[in-house]
Amino acid sequence: MRVRSTVTALALAAAAAISLTACGGTGSAAGNAAGSVTVYSADGLSSWYKPQFAEFTKETGIAVDLVEAGSGEVVSRVQKEQSNPQADVVVTLPPFIQKADAEGLLQPSGVDTAAVPAASKDPAGKYVSVVDNYLSFIANPGADPMPKTWDDLLAPRFQGKLQYSTPGQAGDGTAVLLLAQHLMGTQGGLDYLGRLQANNVGPSSSTGKLQPKVSNGELLVANGDVQMNLASIKDDGSKFRIFFPADAAGKRTTVALPYVMGLATGAPHADKARQLMAYLLSKKAQEQVTGQALGVPVRPDVRETADPTSGADPADPNSPATVLAGVDVWTPNWNDVLSSLDGDVAAYQQAIGG
Repeated sequence: MRVRSTVTALALAAAAAISLTACGGTGSAAGNAAGSVTVYSADGLSSWYKPQFAEFTKETGIAVDLVEAGSGEVVSRVQKEQSNPQADVVVTLPPFIQKADAEGLLQPSGVDTAAVPAASKDPAGKYVSVVDNYLSFIANPGADPMPKTWDDLLAPRFQGKLQYSTPGQAGDGTAVLLLAQHLMGTQGGLDYLGRLQANNVGPSSSTGKLQPKVSNGELLVANGDVQMNLASIKDDGSKFRIFFPADAAGKRTTVALPYVMGLATGAPHADKARQLMAYLLSKKAQEQVTGQALGVPVRPDVRETADPTSGADPADPNSPATVLAGVDVWTPNWNDVLSSLDGDVAAYQQAIGG
């Protein structure tokens, strides 16, 4: 995620009930039971969160309240609430988790992250990946022939039938910009997206909202991410195919886009939040990531030894392992990305005539 919707702070504040849907639901910390842990999360993991939170509550007696929003909005809301912190645990995508850290919104959690690879966690202990995920694209079956390359997306037949979420607002949309520049060079990527603008329907703060539009044929192509798209196929019966555009040599590349969690500065229930974070990183919880959410466990020991009770079938054509087969994964230096993000987004807006 799964959605990457950017929900306004006003709408979030007005929502009174907790929502665990995978399609842009929001909740409010205002109605939380006393002492419960509040999680502000980029939306999309609710099919894993719901059973895991229930099991955590059963084991510890600690209730969990969930507020879901877009990657950037999660951080924006935490920042706005600094004088009266509401969130205990923050889960969002890079580079927004790095932004939260840079703005002093995270504190060292002290949670044992030894089972997580060093590349997937902050050396200072302020954030750690909890579910691995990757940028993808989706196409309606009516896009015949199916697009296979970046150049295919420039074809006139996709005019008004292609859309991707907005860089700087959505994590997946930011990844589109980063990947284009990684593959084509900084200016080359901007030039490409400038040409692609002839087909683009327009800005979208929500990646998840593009899924039903592709499924029903309103759009033929959109961006997404592996976990969100697979979950939509499984849970919603969405009619689209996942693909990764190839370069001129036929090489397909994606961007690693993990869900990353941290302990909020000033967390009202920090000790209980630490217990929840440790639980979500436990082998027991990680073994359910693929079967329940169609994400990729962050723990190597779980990846290597699949739990037969998880419901995941690695041979399934709609499993993460299958769709990622033969695709190169690029992991940016997210701190470098953050340092230049404002300038890159401004250059992007200029390139598309925004």
